[in-house]
Amino acid sequence: MKTISISNARKNIKNLVDQARETGEVFAIGRRNYLEAMLLRFPSEYNSKLSDVTNINAYSTSFDFLKNEPDLYSLGDIKKEYD
Repeated sequence: MKTISISNARKNIKNLVDQARETGEVFAIGRRNYLEAMLLRFPSEYNSKLSDVTNINAYSTSFDFLKNEPDLYSLGDIKKEYD
């Protein structure tokens, strides 16, 4: 994730939106070392019954990197904990 100042984002908003849409890159925008907003690609699908955050998490590619991560818990571990 790249961090960008508000003034830089304002000057380059078109390029940032294009880059987020085309590559899926995420940009954090803020001022004085304080992040205030994020710019990310809108999900390819959208379910109006869900919140915006849930839609982003469920339908975007934001968490695709986790597909290659090993599972920390087995199904047996989860059943043992919550049954």
